[in-house]
Amino acid sequence: MRALSLAAVLSLALVLPASAHRVWMLPSSTVLSGGDAWVTFDAAVSNDLFVFEHVPMRLEGLAVTGPEGTALAHENAATGKFRSTFDIHLTKPGSYRAAIVNDGVTASYKLDGAQKRWRGKAEALKQALPAGAQDVKVTRVVQRTETFVTLGKPDATAFAPAGRGLELRFDTHPNNLTAGETARFTVLLDGAPAPGIAVEVVRGGSRYRDKSEEQKLTSGPDGVVSVTWAQAGQYWFGAEAQDDKSGIEGARRRSVYAATFEVLPQ
Repeated sequence: MRALSLAAVLSLALVLPASAHRVWMLPSSTVLSGGDAWVTFDAAVSNDLFVFEHVPMRLEGLAVTGPEGTALAHENAATGKFRSTFDIHLTKPGSYRAAIVNDGVTASYKLDGAQKRWRGKAEALKQALPAGAQDVKVTRVVQRTETFVTLGKPDATAFAPAGRGLELRFDTHPNNLTAGETARFTVLLDGAPAPGIAVEVVRGGSRYRDKSEEQKLTSGPDGVVSVTWAQAGQYWFGAEAQDDKSGIEGARRRSVYAATFEVLPQ
């Protein structure tokens, strides 16, 4: 399957509370000391969080932002049967963000009585739909999947919102999360606080327990969502919003967001 098509498929499968598959990136470490360090990231789609058992997440759209807000190169990227992996060389103190952002379109229509489907970029949609297409339904999917690491003293420069789709503003630093405490995040949609957004938080390791221990939350009137971490571990955070701001006549937009956080013991 082509990378673009797979990215679109993953976008459609992502984040819904009832979804069997979740998309995630997991760093080998989130908090490091010293003046120089390496972090390896795994990226995959799976039924059980942070277990490689379904398909890899493609690395098209991967962007790394450093402590000064500048773009950094990732290294040693590879995609296998069940996961993708890449490295980031941390050479300056501060916080880093790794994000995979995809913006694609899915369309369904009927042609001569047969059901057809198409996936691709918005600018290719007009030419892709054949003459005579009927019952055309188009959805634009804006997907952001990200995670965060800090070398030495944390800062927040790398976390500046892009102002497009769903994002988080970190009122609590994402690398300063402790079991038993509550973190405060603000859900943003196109850069503005977004009330009423459904959020799901799940701790990894669900294959080793009887219950998934999902937290289902909703952002408040000011877009704020507060998450209390019951215990230490790696957590997946997902949110979704739908609206008519697709920029394509007659199309809906689906914005999806996922992040991985490490919660440390007290």
